[in-house]
Amino acid sequence: MPRILLVECMQEISSFNPMPSGYGEFAITRGKELLAQAGLNTGLGGALAVFQGAGVDLVPTFSARAGSAGLLSAAGWQRLSTELIAAVAAGLHDIDGIYVSLHGAMGADGELDPEGWILTEIRKLAGPKTPIVITLDLHGILTDRMLKAIDGLSIYHTYPHVDFASTGTRAATLLLRLMDKPTRTTIARVVIPAIVRGDELITKSGCYGDMIRECQRIERDGTAMSAGIMIGNPFTDVPELCSQVIVMTENNAATAQREALRLAGEFWPQRHRMQGKFISLERAIAQAATMTGPVLFTDAADATSSGATGDSNLILRGLRDAGYGKRVLCQIVDPKAARAAHAAGVGAEIETTLGGQSDPGRFAPMAVTARVKLLSDGQARLETMRSGLDAGPTAVLTYGNTTVVVMTRSVSLFDRAMYYSVGINPMEYDLIVVKSPHTEYHMFDQWVEKNFNIDIPGATSANLPTLGHTICARPMYPLDPDVTFTPAAVIYARG
Repeated sequence: MPRILLVECMQEISSFNPMPSGYGEFAITRGKELLAQAGLNTGLGGALAVFQGAGVDLVPTFSARAGSAGLLSAAGWQRLSTELIAAVAAGLHDIDGIYVSLHGAMGADGELDPEGWILTEIRKLAGPKTPIVITLDLHGILTDRMLKAIDGLSIYHTYPHVDFASTGTRAATLLLRLMDKPTRTTIARVVIPAIVRGDELITKSGCYGDMIRECQRIERDGTAMSAGIMIGNPFTDVPELCSQVIVMTENNAATAQREALRLAGEFWPQRHRMQGKFISLERAIAQAATMTGPVLFTDAADATSSGATGDSNLILRGLRDAGYGKRVLCQIVDPKAARAAHAAGVGAEIETTLGGQSDPGRFAPMAVTARVKLLSDGQARLETMRSGLDAGPTAVLTYGNTTVVVMTRSVSLFDRAMYYSVGINPMEYDLIVVKSPHTEYHMFDQWVEKNFNIDIPGATSANLPTLGHTICARPMYPLDPDVTFTPAAVIYARG
């Protein structure tokens, strides 16, 4: 019976988040605990369905999953990487294939290409003949070192992401194919000197989605074994940050190169459209005050799912200073305020500050006198992935016309999970703040009168030239406006 080794390591970081992350922020599972992802909308969950259906012998080894955060500390990376490779080494007995679930936008102090390091070490252990297939977020940064270590890959095709499991399904199917019929695989990579953001990246409606559908088409009609356009995470400031086209074929370099160059040629003229469109906070508040509502204020600059701290209070402060009088709902990460609320108890009135605990260089703590409306343990479950969230001790505070869900720890806020977990229905408010660049359409955009993308500072601001990149290759659009581009493909072949 064929034996497949399973391993996972997923985190996305913002280099502009001043708070480093550590080993303790990873949820670690080992051995058969990985099989608990069966049925979940995750890459590993989708892969498990295929592997279990094929009756192969699975060797689950190690999984590390962390929410988006700041750069992983050197000590955290040392422990994490040591444990992961030790687990893989212990499981590599008579292995016929390896599946690795990755995000692709990690970064650690002293190792700016953690995924490349992991895959290189796995390849050393497995030898040159064992096929390795990976899954990646389209916001990942696929590097030269990664491509030299793998035989194949599958990349997310949706944003907002809903195809975690189906990407794992594609990867697992590809790995079984390579195990059943060993072949020479060819991957063409075209690096595009552009980082992008904004509404045109929504794959259901934007121009980026039109190009992704071409990737899907050449996968489905057999032109390519795998294809994708990776747009990187513009907040992960690392040497190989870029957008890139990836096309994989079965020993057909000419086709892989032709299709990758074609798609890159379509992408480059669209780079201007694929940038954020903003409105100032002051103008957004003035317009919102005259609307029937409800309205959404998108705080993409403090998107915890992209690696921000979640402790921006700039919108709350602006609404207060402008005298906005309608019902406001917001979320914020502030362990100090959460502790004060839990110490005081439900119904108590407390004097505390909100925000500025993790990123005080950008956000000054804002003093409030608030009533503790509700306390919770911060446990929730994401709407799309159905995986758990743990925001730590959480409180609902109210002051004036404002309700704030205050969390101890940063968690992904790209849906309504943390609002629902404390019994709050966002539809009952006039102005809702979401700390995510985009959410699935039905969650907010379907029923709000207007979604305002607010231009304010933060570690994940879509106003990319304001962030201060110092490591990525230059010139890079839009950090450098006058960038020229002549598409060229690099070919990687294995087998």
